[in-house]
Amino acid sequence: MRTYRELFRAPEFTPLFFASTFQVAGHTVSGLALGTLIYTATGSPLLSSLAMFGPSLAQLIGATTLLSAADRLPPRTAMTALPLAFALGTAVQAVPGLPVPAAFSVLLVLGVLASLGGGVRYGLLNEILSKDGYLLGRSVLNMSSGLMQICGYALGGVLVAVLSPRGTLLAGAALYLTGAVVARLGLGHRPPRATGRPSVARTWRSNSLLWSSPSRRFVYLGLWVPNGLVVGCESLFVPFAPREAGLLFACGAVGMLAGDTTVGRFVPRRWRKRLAVPMLVLLASPYLLFVLRPPLPWAAGLVVLASFGFGASLLLQERLMELTPEELSGHALGLHASGMLAMQGVGAALAGAVAERTSPATAMTVIAALSLTVTLSLAPGLRGRERPGAPSRNQPALGPKERRGRLLRPARRPRPSALPEPPPAAPSPVPARSLRARRRRRR
Repeated sequence: MRTYRELFRAPEFTPLFFASTFQVAGHTVSGLALGTLIYTATGSPLLSSLAMFGPSLAQLIGATTLLSAADRLPPRTAMTALPLAFALGTAVQAVPGLPVPAAFSVLLVLGVLASLGGGVRYGLLNEILSKDGYLLGRSVLNMSSGLMQICGYALGGVLVAVLSPRGTLLAGAALYLTGAVVARLGLGHRPPRATGRPSVARTWRSNSLLWSSPSRRFVYLGLWVPNGLVVGCESLFVPFAPREAGLLFACGAVGMLAGDTTVGRFVPRRWRKRLAVPMLVLLASPYLLFVLRPPLPWAAGLVVLASFGFGASLLLQERLMELTPEELSGHALGLHASGMLAMQGVGAALAGAVAERTSPATAMTVIAALSLTVTLSLAPGLRGRERPGAPSRNQPALGPKERRGRLLRPARRPRPSALPEPPPAAPSPVPARSLRARRRRRR
């Protein structure tokens, strides 16, 4: 699967595409509105950044308790129920006079539920498309996300100015509701990908199994930490430029769209493993120049350039799928999404805390330097080749105890019955002299 035409001809990809698009639009519009509402009410950069990205921290709770349900729920039911819950929660946040602690409580609940969203959505994508079509399909979803962020932040800025932050929150709830309707009417019924009942114990076992592979650990850290810290830089756009924050967010979405398009459509397979680390370096480096407090046009250009590096996420996701057993694909992608969003919340909290003591521009520079340091420390593991015997996509991974048991147990020899019987030997010719000698001895 190499073209967009082939991609959209795949059954159920189009409704999945539009359901995801409306959900991203609802998240973008409501996030900007809530961040503006909290900053207007409190004047705190920390609370403003947590209002936009802090719910991602709650995904840590969901990733350790609910994530086993990503492969054990019918995909259409989950894709319909989750946007309905987001629409209801967003409408509650629009209630006039709602206290700030109550608004953050609603965000906590929505963040826990959102931990299932990535596993259900991308697990279904992996099920709909062939193995060679996943990268292209995921890049198209990321491109849609970038476009919706561009339009969503632009539309959100207009709605905040024309309606109000609370009116914009209601618009976000309507977008969530539309996504739920599209998923219910467009997706077909599919059984769960895994059997059994979801539980906390299953979630912990699968997480431990995925984390037991050194190769996967490096990929997960590369997906989570540099990305999350750079999103912490983005969370300071509102205090850095309150009136032009929507423009900076839209510029970030433009850069991300360009990076995902380039990686998903034009980068040859032989280059993909080599480009992940350089793109992660590009992701953080432009923010180092924010210490100079650049004017708005220069700041917008730096944001576009840095956001191009988000394309590294596609390269690392493809690597993750190569290292993950088939039956854990939804759980592995859900763990990636939850961990990434949780680290974005950590980055937002860390950036907001530094900005409280210094300034937004200084905080961006400090967090970008930290992201660059983490990338350089992970580079050897991300560039390393897979060792012989490492678990692959079609071979279940082994946990530490299983690997230790294999090392301690001596190799068993096959039973004699299992050994192949040697073929019957051909009769060798007997010399005539030996036959005469035998006859004489018998006489």
